[in-house]
Amino acid sequence: MGQIYCVANQKGGVGKTTTAISLASAFARSGRRTLLIDLDSQCNATGGLGIRSTRRHPLAEDCGIAESVVPAKVRNLDVLPGCPGFSSLEMIAARDREFLARMTHRFREGVAGYEAVLIDSPPSMGPITRAALAWSTEVIMPVQCEYFAMEGLVRMIDVLRRAKDGEGGTLASAGIVMTMYDSQLDLTREVDQQIRESKVFGNNVYKTVIPWDVTVSEAPSHGESIFEYAPRSRGARAYAELSMEVLEYV
Repeated sequence: MGQIYCVANQKGGVGKTTTAISLASAFARSGRRTLLIDLDSQCNATGGLGIRSTRRHPLAEDCGIAESVVPAKVRNLDVLPGCPGFSSLEMIAARDREFLARMTHRFREGVAGYEAVLIDSPPSMGPITRAALAWSTEVIMPVQCEYFAMEGLVRMIDVLRRAKDGEGGTLASAGIVMTMYDSQLDLTREVDQQIRESKVFGNNVYKTVIPWDVTVSEAPSHGESIFEYAPRSRGARAYAELSMEVLEYV
């Protein structure tokens, strides 16, 4: 089994899904057999690669991952589509440990043949996200440079510690990536410096930052990653650099 990356942040609008799509595409373009799993009921990771969502999520059904993946336009990249009704499973997962155990079994069995797995988790810290963290070897946390960034990170770190210490968990490390980065704004520079100099987060921040780039926002509406839509853009260069930095930790 290869590396399993959970892209997570309980706050929406920070570039979580864009980061999941971009890194999955970058890994696949580097020749690694890659799987992108959409666990967000908004299904943006699915639609962002031009794939239709599914009526029933394979991880909640008896069908296996291998029978349910859809090849993306990018060579070496498969997608396990999201399901709009997936959020309702949070309530089931919260009260039924056997349900989560079955999901875990299907996940472990289905990802065994991939060199890299990216999980786009829901923007919450519910049981599905906590399960995804426990399945993963690394969590990648996109963070926008704003005043409430530190507060959100503190809550995330607490959840990560529990996932890391939990029984059967494989989570080994975490990385923070600064997104929608505008170096001309004082606030951006201040928050970036504050996080990098923090004793709690500093050692976990990637050197690469993802700049504010309109093409990054436009690419999903065309069903493409930034590498297909605007390969020479600042966003494409940044995500290519981030993918290499992430892979250095393997």
